[in-house]
Amino acid sequence: MIGSYVAVGDSFTEGVGDPGPDGQFVGWADRFAVLLADRCPEGDFRYTNLAVRGKLLDQIIADQVPKALELAPDLVSFCAGGNDIIRPGTDPDEVAERFERAVAHLTSAVGTVMVTTGFDTRGVPVLRHLRGKIATYNGHVRAIADRYGCPVLDLWSLKTIQDRRAWDGDRLHLSPEGHTRVALRAGQVLGVEVPADPDQPWPPLPPRGTFEVRRDDIHWAREHLVPWIGRRLRGESSGDRVVAKGALSPDDIKVRIAQAV
Repeated sequence: MIGSYVAVGDSFTEGVGDPGPDGQFVGWADRFAVLLADRCPEGDFRYTNLAVRGKLLDQIIADQVPKALELAPDLVSFCAGGNDIIRPGTDPDEVAERFERAVAHLTSAVGTVMVTTGFDTRGVPVLRHLRGKIATYNGHVRAIADRYGCPVLDLWSLKTIQDRRAWDGDRLHLSPEGHTRVALRAGQVLGVEVPADPDQPWPPLPPRGTFEVRRDDIHWAREHLVPWIGRRLRGESSGDRVVAKGALSPDDIKVRIAQAV
């Protein structure tokens, strides 16, 4: 039984793309925490989400890993390095070396450390050209997991999140349904009974015409791509003024999920 869980990472683990009724994001880690809490006696589960959007690996290691170690949970999910990998000129081999040092530190003090691979980006226009680089990093993550006995939340192999309905309008973050499927897969990875199959096929979609696709691409570029490029040029991060969610009650998460639906 897992009685405590700390989520460490960036926008993916913070839950960007899965807004609650109050504007704060829910996300796969919060949803996964509910699955874990349901296996514990009421009131005996502790959950903390330390993730902040836009953070690079070294920032996560400096700011979040020490807090996770202080909390000494039964489980830590560690998803980091993705924002480093998508930056021009970064070396996935070097990023993986820093990632491994953090995993070694965490596994020396935490019961279980679950690591996460990157997505298959072949369907993501702005990241498609980075597919080989992400695959290289994923190979390192899996090898590191083998060396330190870490379960792997393998997002590359979760084919159902390659459907466009699994993604938010910015095409960079998961939608609520996408986050839900990842939470279900995380439960499967740790042997938790889950209420639905994350690999369940999506209902068929009607075909889209060329005009509709082009219109959606123009809207996406104006609303999401241009601001993202602007932040990069100014050296800004979407998480510069964001504070981590911190300790959360699974019961409160359930209420927020229900209200968001």
